[in-house]
Amino acid sequence: MRRFGAGQRLPRESSHERQVPPCSSAKRRPVIRVAVPLDVGTIAATRSEAFALATPLRVEELLKLAVYEALGSRAPQDKRERGLRATLAGLRAGRFVVDVDGRLFGRVDDVVLCSGTATLRFFSTEVRHSLPLP
Repeated sequence: MRRFGAGQRLPRESSHERQVPPCSSAKRRPVIRVAVPLDVGTIAATRSEAFALATPLRVEELLKLAVYEALGSRAPQDKRERGLRATLAGLRAGRFVVDVDGRLFGRVDDVVLCSGTATLRFFSTEVRHSLPLP
């Protein structure tokens, strides 16, 4: 058995050596991380250091940033707009809730206090069919 010291890289596994095929996962990215913009105007107007450390954002704005992050910068504008409309409609209809840095939100009007990077996770609220118990 070969041992690896500090700073050495492990050999890469080929796709046939992996125990789980790469395409078998339903979720490719379990979370979406978005950079939270600083509101320089509010910082200057209030002269408060608190707004320099954390930015209050509506969940709707965070979802916009998350959809754009998930689709990528090369996605067509109409695709990003459709994705955002569908995401906002799903949240308004109650089909899912969004976890922002460990806090659950179910309304687009809610305000979240974020700093640096916000981590978003989406959880379905719809009942899924399960196998009957024996």
